[in-house]
Amino acid sequence: MSYVFVNDSSQTNVPLLQACIDGDFNYSKRLLESGFDPNIRDSRGRTGLHLAAARGNVDICQLLHKFGADLLATDYQGNTALHLCGHVDTIQFLVSNGLKIDICNHQGATPLVLAKRRGVNKEVIRMLESLEEQEMKGFNRGTHSKLEAMQTVESERYVQCSELLMEKGHNTLSEGSPEEDCAMESHSLLNPNLQQGEGVLSSFRTTWQEFVEDLGFWRVLLLLIIIALLSLGIAYYVSGVLPFVENQPELVH
Repeated sequence: MSYVFVNDSSQTNVPLLQACIDGDFNYSKRLLESGFDPNIRDSRGRTGLHLAAARGNVDICQLLHKFGADLLATDYQGNTALHLCGHVDTIQFLVSNGLKIDICNHQGATPLVLAKRRGVNKEVIRMLESLEEQEMKGFNRGTHSKLEAMQTVESERYVQCSELLMEKGHNTLSEGSPEEDCAMESHSLLNPNLQQGEGVLSSFRTTWQEFVEDLGFWRVLLLLIIIALLSLGIAYYVSGVLPFVENQPELVH
């Protein structure tokens, strides 16, 4: 599935975006020099940087960056240019200029996840995996100090919560101790997995929406019709009964 289409009619009224799609460096430069906004967006919230990166036009990406394009810009699905990129040199440019390799879109997908979904070449996949591994190692080096800071903040919050409940005349017989209330509240805040069931359903729904949008509604409908017809054919072959036909001879068991 491709997130960017070559014949995207929504781009025809935006010359700079169309130039980014076409890979027309000289025309893109003239438009930018004449005052075109380097961060102009299409109907999906994609900038020229998104479109150029999706096609591996690293020269145009560098040109847009030179004229002030926002490398951190996201489209309406939360994708950065790196999420749409599948070319080594373009990925190197984006990462070297500050884009994080482990950034997630609104569906929680990283650039590596989307690259695998699109089926980009193995060299790009290995590069993204290597960059993610390096990023994870850097995170792990600072994990210990971050956990200590979180524990300190949680301890202070626990004390403040206890004092507040005491000041309000907390009823320990009917409502439990202040320590229990604070512990329960802290547990819910520190354990996002409590809402995991709802998150799975939401993730499935957004993934299906993304699939329909990428493939196109009519293509999905045609695919479902073909699957239904194949199912009917298999049913006839197995049972020997032609669907929707009356007065057929009964099967001898």
